[in-house]
Amino acid sequence: MAVLILAPNERPDIWANYLKDLAPDLDIRIWPDTGDPDKIIYAVAWNPPAGVLASLTNLKIIFSLGAGVDHLFKDPNFPTQVTVSRVIDPYLTAGMREYVLLHVLKYHKNQPELDRQQRKHIWNPRENERLQSDERNIGILGLGVLGSDCAKFLSALGFNVKGWSRSLKTIPGVTCLSGLNGLNKLLNSSSILVCLLPLTKDTEGILNHNLFNKLPKGAYVINAARGNHLIEKDLISCLNSGQLTHATLDVFKEEPLPKEHIFWDHKRITVTPHNASITDPRTVANQILADIKRHLNRKPISNTVNIISGY
Repeated sequence: MAVLILAPNERPDIWANYLKDLAPDLDIRIWPDTGDPDKIIYAVAWNPPAGVLASLTNLKIIFSLGAGVDHLFKDPNFPTQVTVSRVIDPYLTAGMREYVLLHVLKYHKNQPELDRQQRKHIWNPRENERLQSDERNIGILGLGVLGSDCAKFLSALGFNVKGWSRSLKTIPGVTCLSGLNGLNKLLNSSSILVCLLPLTKDTEGILNHNLFNKLPKGAYVINAARGNHLIEKDLISCLNSGQLTHATLDVFKEEPLPKEHIFWDHKRITVTPHNASITDPRTVANQILADIKRHLNRKPISNTVNIISGY
């Protein structure tokens, strides 16, 4: 029985060391040094090369090193018979909460405009007279673990928070919506929109010209979900027209973001290097090993993914 770490760009040696420290007797391998592939029962993966997972004929469980699993399903040969478990980790959740709160508060307090004033040596304290928190409407697309947590904390700060998800949720202090009518209701009132949706065939490209034009004029957008949610040219168009005031982007279609990309120097875009919330191997390694033990004892695996729905 072996565990294969299949995460080429995520310092797989670090993951191997943490797992080995916690389970010294576990046979841990790092791709491409797979050894005998028939002995690999578990894979710890992030952006694995296409076809590798399907080649592991005795693979039983894939542990995704993150809350999202779209990186697995883009493989046309993905082995759909294998159980997939995604990370649900308190540190991952806290990291996203801090990121979203940081940028929501930045927009709420009009910080981008104050930054521009500083660069131009303008002193205008009246510019910061904005809405009170209970007058600010915030919309969150996606009410999974991360979205629900952000919604609850924003509500606790006094903001009016609406959340939208595929299936209707119940969150104290948050107006929860679903369906097309619910989406339109959220968009029409959200001066700050946060995208934390899973990436599926239904949500790819959802951040587009049509959606942006349903927001109040001058709205702000935060995308900390996936780069493929966003139609980039539509964002630029809506920023340049004034339909949107500013956007914070942590995720991109191509990562790292190419040096020549227009986002880097656009005065109304804040770029962060996909670091809103980073998986911490110190805690996730324990989760992986606990699920391996559950599997060996024929018990249910935690945080399993519905492969058909994509999350």
